[in-house]
Formats: sequence, C-alpha cells, structure tokens
Amino acid sequence: MTEMATTAGRLDEAWVADFAARYLAAWNTHDADALLALMTEDVVYDDSAWPQTMRGHADVRTFLEHAWRAMPDLTFELLDGPFLALAEPKLAARWRGTGTLTGPMDPPGFAPTGGRIEFTGFDLHEYRDGRICRLVIQFDTAVPARQIGALPQQGSRGEQLAAALQRVAARRMRRRRSARRRH
Repeated sequence: MTEMATTAGRLDEAWVADFAARYLAAWNTHDADALLALMTEDVVYDDSAWPQTMRGHADVRTFLEHAWRAMPDLTFELLDGPFLALAEPKLAARWRGTGTLTGPMDPPGFAPTGGRIEFTGFDLHEYRDGRICRLVIQFDTAVPARQIGALPQQGSRGEQLAAALQRVAARRMRRRRSARRRH
C-alpha cells in the first residue's frame, strides 16, 4: 500500500488517483478482501442502501455479500472528482452504479426481477493512516426502487394512488397525535 502523502492535512493528488483506482477495481471485481484492506478495522460506513450504520470489517463484509448477491454484475464508474478537502484528509466523488437484479435484494426483501438498474450518487471519504476510516454514500434509493418495480413510476397512476393512500395515513396519524395530546 502506498503511503498517504498530505500537505497541511490535505490529501496528495497522486496518492488519491492511485487509491481511487484500487478502490474502484476492488468494487468492480467484487474483491471484498481488497476493498476491506482499503478501510480501517474500525471503519464507520453509512450507505443509503443499508438500514443501519456499519461499523468495522464484519459489518461491511455482510453488506458487500448482500449487494453482490443481489447484483452479481454490479459495477461503478467515477463521474466527477474526486474533490479534495482543503485542509483535511477527506474527499468527495460522484459516481454511477449499474447492475442487474438477479438475486434477492435483502434487506429490504425485494425479489429478483432480472431488470437493469442504473443510479448515481456521492461518496464522502475520510482517511486515517492511508485508509478510509469514515465513508458516507448517498444516493436516491427511489431511483433503483422504481427500476425494479418496488415504487411506481413518477407521474403514473400508481404514484397518484400511493400519494392518496399516504394522505389518508397522514390524516390518521395527525388524529392519533391530537387525541394523545388531549388525554
């Protein structure tokens, strides 16, 4: 592993380019060991696709197994960045992920559809000792949910029906809260 060079706390661009190449290669070859080697043992990993914050290699490995079982052809490409923080060992990058849902997406429990998924998002990496110690991944989870049929398409009758059902549920929730406050 190359040494992380910093100047006044800022990441070195050459180091980042090498790290980013290894990071993407590990994701795209589904090499959990190579990916985990790029993270500290106590990594804190927040991903929009996972119901809780992952802490440590065991949690991340479980997440990777689930993601790659759901989409065995899941790959990522860098779209923009990485953008380096001015005075801290942090970076942000925008990416695109693609895959085919041929296995169960669990959690939350979606069945395989054989459908192609494409989504974009952002990573925020924080580094310690040349490895990721904090990782935040954000993307609109409604995009792949629509692509696999878990949510209705925008503007469709199904979306209008779902919105009407939500309004009914919201009214009930407001009434219950109001009733509890009165007692």
